[in-house]
Amino acid sequence: MTAPVLVIGEALVDIVSSGNGNGSGRNGKNGSKATPGGSPANVAVGLARLGLPTELVTRFGTDPYGDQLGAHLFGNGVQLSPGSVDPTFRTSTATATLDAAGVASYRFDIAWEPPALSLRRGCPAVHTGSIATVLEPGAAAIRTFLASLADQPVTVTLDPNARPTITPDAESTWAAVRVLAASADLVKLSDEDCEFLRPGMTPDEIAAELLSVDRTQCVVITRGGEGAIGISRSARVEVTAPAIKVVDTVGAGDSFMSALIAGLQSRGLLGEVRLNGLDAQTLHDVVDYAVKAAAITCTRHGADPPTAAEHTATWG
Repeated sequence: MTAPVLVIGEALVDIVSSGNGNGSGRNGKNGSKATPGGSPANVAVGLARLGLPTELVTRFGTDPYGDQLGAHLFGNGVQLSPGSVDPTFRTSTATATLDAAGVASYRFDIAWEPPALSLRRGCPAVHTGSIATVLEPGAAAIRTFLASLADQPVTVTLDPNARPTITPDAESTWAAVRVLAASADLVKLSDEDCEFLRPGMTPDEIAAELLSVDRTQCVVITRGGEGAIGISRSARVEVTAPAIKVVDTVGAGDSFMSALIAGLQSRGLLGEVRLNGLDAQTLHDVVDYAVKAAAITCTRHGADPPTAAEHTATWG
């Protein structure tokens, strides 16, 4: 690999609350704990922990939360694009409240305007998603950038990671997703995304919509504890999730996404190949690898994706 995977999107601090006031946190108050997060930032960390050189285009400040983010990203080997750390910018936050089953719901305090976007020669993949793809003015910059990659030898992946509290209009949000998906080779959705964006439709029907454009070659839909479905133009696979004791689900989808990209890279399916050669067995294997990475994250507190060594030690 001659250049890092490029990840574009928000980096923020998750303020995780158990909802019962009994947790212990960074400040020891109200059962809350401040931890580095943001879906694209989590994906970048997950990729780096799995051994892929990774560059993140984001924006956060030099306030205490920003210092915490910077230490976390640098400590995990993630490169930051120029302009990502901005002293004039206030670092964004997401307050995550956990229910009795450890499932998180979010409330956001965020602004998004990325630094200049560019593609390094040899970059194997560009990933984006979540709030960064719908919150202006940054969303427009991402749409323009992805459209400019149409003739570039790079694989594009997208995880919309819908946030109804930020974009409550499902119809307009789905329209925005379709625009971005038309520039992506692979689109990953969760079952919650599907229920919000396309209520009443099956995963296969949603995948068929996304695969109707020339560029998109594969759709993967996660189903929490039930595993995930992978659908390409020539194959459909279902992967079950291993039985685990869930601590919380924070960052599980992001761990899945980073492992999916890493699995595709290990099989030579990124870059100018753009998933060409993704047969049923390979699709099953990479989705299974991603499901197991997400499972490890669910056994931990917060967005804590596994390293390649941890994945191997846990699942072989």
